[in-house]
Amino acid sequence: MIPGRMRNGKQGSEKGMMRLFWVLILSVWAACSTQAQELSALARLDVPRSYIRDAGAGVGIQLTLSQPVPWRLVLLDQPPRLVLDFREVDFAGATGALAGAKAVPSVRSGILRPGWSRLVLELAGPMEVTSAAMLTDVGAVVQVALAPVSQARFGSLIGAADVAGWDLGAPAQLDQPMRRQTGEAPLVVVLDPGHGGIDPGAEQDGLSEAGLVLAFTRGLREAMLRAGMKVVMTREEDIFVPLETRISVARSAGADLFISLHADALAEGVARGATVYTLAASATDEASASLAERHDRAELLAGVDLSAQDDLIASVLMDLARADSNPRTEHLADALVKAIKAAKIGMHKHPRQVAAFSVLKSPDIPSVLLELGFLSSVKDLANLQDAGWHERMVGAIVRAVQEWAVADAAEAVLLRQ
Repeated sequence: MIPGRMRNGKQGSEKGMMRLFWVLILSVWAACSTQAQELSALARLDVPRSYIRDAGAGVGIQLTLSQPVPWRLVLLDQPPRLVLDFREVDFAGATGALAGAKAVPSVRSGILRPGWSRLVLELAGPMEVTSAAMLTDVGAVVQVALAPVSQARFGSLIGAADVAGWDLGAPAQLDQPMRRQTGEAPLVVVLDPGHGGIDPGAEQDGLSEAGLVLAFTRGLREAMLRAGMKVVMTREEDIFVPLETRISVARSAGADLFISLHADALAEGVARGATVYTLAASATDEASASLAERHDRAELLAGVDLSAQDDLIASVLMDLARADSNPRTEHLADALVKAIKAAKIGMHKHPRQVAAFSVLKSPDIPSVLLELGFLSSVKDLANLQDAGWHERMVGAIVRAVQEWAVADAAEAVLLRQ
């Protein structure tokens, strides 16, 4: 569901909500255009006239801005949160004043990218948007209401406002279909340090997952370059990079493989050691459908123009691509586990796992997610700050990639004969 403005307290159909969402966006753009000669480049939040309050079991939000700006909202999980993106709104010093609702344990803001601001509300539990509107009669007042829902219902709403073409960046320019590497050219590796910017990831003892994995990835990049590989990073500093953009970086680079690096934390229970994730087999069809709906079709498969095709055809073509890339991904994951264990580095008791992580959903690039450890583990946290451990883990990853590349190239040659 894409949240839109509600009338008389009644929730419309999803189709009607979609229409209202686009009417909202267009009306805001119109308001911005007609007042352009009067407006500065940056809207400001009127803190005294803004709030985030408990409303029964739900939440009531009012954000009063100095002028109308394009905006959107989206629900995300793990933890449940409401994300609001705005064109150039200054939230400096406002998050403390907005905090205080029991149903919203934390509020943070930051720069999404130049010209765009983001406000993140962590929710105490699963909720849905029951109304959302920007009133532009005088200035601009954003009003949003949320109500508790079941986890199953919440799961169906996650990411619902991430409509295709909104804030995904320009599509990669691709002239040739992706071809499997044969060892004749340097291996192209895209390294993806997870999180960043206003999304710090897991946090422990004043350290953030975003900062720790970025430091590790920089060292891994240098080792791979010395091994003769071509390496591209999805981010090289502490900035926020949308998940779709991370896939776009890999496609633009002509990646032979994609490795996303993370370091999780558990709120409850005990776990430690590295874990290698691949895309869950049960998520494959959903992944194809989600990409077909949300991502720029010119970029879904390298060198294949899907712009004139419907979702079904796009999904079928992506599934065919996965029939080739999935076994290669599994081989890469196995090679990583083998090399990490050979280096006598501790791994999780279940070192190979599957999940529907967005960064693993590229249909034609072998992609894995490597959890280096758990920030909630004292030993893992110490390892992530230890230069000697870094060196051993980097060496294991480089050896795994080299061994995988040799076997993968040999298989590619056989398939072409």
